[in-house]
Amino acid sequence: MGAELNQRLFSAADNLRSKMDASEYKNYLLGLIFYKYLSDKLLQKVVELAGESQTEYDTPNKQAELYKELLSDSETKADLVATLVDTLGYDIEHDFLFNFLANQAKQNTFQLNDLNKAFIQLSSKYEQFNGLFEDVDLQSRKLGSDSQQRNVTITEVLKKLNDVDVLGHEGDVIGDAYEFLISQFASEAGKKAGEFYTPHMVSDMMAQIVTLGQEDKQLFSVFDPTMGSGSLMLNVRNYLKNPDNVKYHGQELNTTTFNLAKMNLILHGVDAEDMHVRNGDTLNKDWPTDEPYTFDSVIMNPPYSAKWSADDTFLDDSRFNRYGKLAPKSKADFAFLLHGFYHLKDTGTMAIVLPHGVLFRGAAEGVIRKKLLEDGSIYAIIGMPANLFFGTSIPTTVIILKKNRTTRDVLFIDASNDFIKEKNQNKLTPDNIQKIVSTYKERSNIEKYAHVASFDEIKENDYNLNIPRYVDTFEEEEAIDMAAIGAEIKEIRQEKRNLEKELVETISSLQFSPEDTEWINGALEVFDYEEE
Repeated sequence: MGAELNQRLFSAADNLRSKMDASEYKNYLLGLIFYKYLSDKLLQKVVELAGESQTEYDTPNKQAELYKELLSDSETKADLVATLVDTLGYDIEHDFLFNFLANQAKQNTFQLNDLNKAFIQLSSKYEQFNGLFEDVDLQSRKLGSDSQQRNVTITEVLKKLNDVDVLGHEGDVIGDAYEFLISQFASEAGKKAGEFYTPHMVSDMMAQIVTLGQEDKQLFSVFDPTMGSGSLMLNVRNYLKNPDNVKYHGQELNTTTFNLAKMNLILHGVDAEDMHVRNGDTLNKDWPTDEPYTFDSVIMNPPYSAKWSADDTFLDDSRFNRYGKLAPKSKADFAFLLHGFYHLKDTGTMAIVLPHGVLFRGAAEGVIRKKLLEDGSIYAIIGMPANLFFGTSIPTTVIILKKNRTTRDVLFIDASNDFIKEKNQNKLTPDNIQKIVSTYKERSNIEKYAHVASFDEIKENDYNLNIPRYVDTFEEEEAIDMAAIGAEIKEIRQEKRNLEKELVETISSLQFSPEDTEWINGALEVFDYEEE
């Protein structure tokens, strides 16, 4: 199913790929697939509320006919709409349903303005959709130089997306579609994509770690202060016994990306009351400041070595005031780390992806790192392979933090050599992930892979956490058998002499004309010289 879904999405992208770059066309496809999801989900709910069989009403077209019939009766219409709003949180007029518009596209009667009206109605009527379709700019000249050409472009896209069954398959189909489009964008758009997309296997590993020991909680809260597309937060529920009882808190600076995250949460069935997200600057102003402001897990992949103000007033900020120094203006890595750590519950676990420099850089970063180590806050350091993330080939580290520990040792795992190489990107396999997670659980020494360093050992290293200081992955080369090599050289020389001898005999037996005499004698002299 995944391959077929990706094929259809890729085909729909073909109609846009020549007109705009990936960072733009993914907004159209994600917006439309999101709208289709809302529309198809509503129709499925209509069949359920009408007490009809999903087997009988097994296509959006049949479901839409039933919906039209129920809406035509003024007595049932009001109740049906009220119940849809109560259970789903929204309603959509029949003539604005995705499949109705797609059928018009197939008959070449589709009008772009109808889709525009559908978006406006949904986002103005229901607060949770406010702004979510702003990046689907149906008036953009990139879709076509005039309204007719724009109409044709979107008509073709609607036809192709109409064949995507977003509800009727096992597994997280819409999540897979979303991830495929994000990864396509990430591949084509390069650097910018890394800001909001964490490769699935890295996200999966972090989710397993932050839920360890908390799997049975009746209620679970997760916070991602640099949430990007929201995928890190969403993965957490895969490892909980009560996945429907998760409260998601997230913040994102980029408005387009913030909207994508909101879509992603809705697409994954997160109810409005469980979704607490904000479009804002994480470092410049603390959020959340109202209860709850600490969480069972904090999970982060912030922009690496970003700039921030590092204004002196932040020295009084409760997020940073315990550490003596502020992260430097040119590298906000520790500012992000301390912000996330401040919002972690005493019983929680935090995982953050950062560049290796945070492990050993000095000055202010060295002061902050020392304080974290003295407090026992750093629980584990995991060295990841290079070239895992879109847009950057640098190796990264995942730092695990906890509060109120009774020991100050640190587990080091060097997983930098465990990956499979694919075309442009290195990938982690399920086995690679399992090895990291089980090593993390066992927290013991494994030669050339893991080491539990005591606080004294770290102190001796002047609080430098560079992984090779603690995990020696050096492989000694095998001793060379010089006698065997000597014998092989001797054998090769003998073989060479035998071949030359044969060649001399062959040349000597040749019949040749007087003018070739000089050349033949020259050739024979060469071999005589070689044999000496």
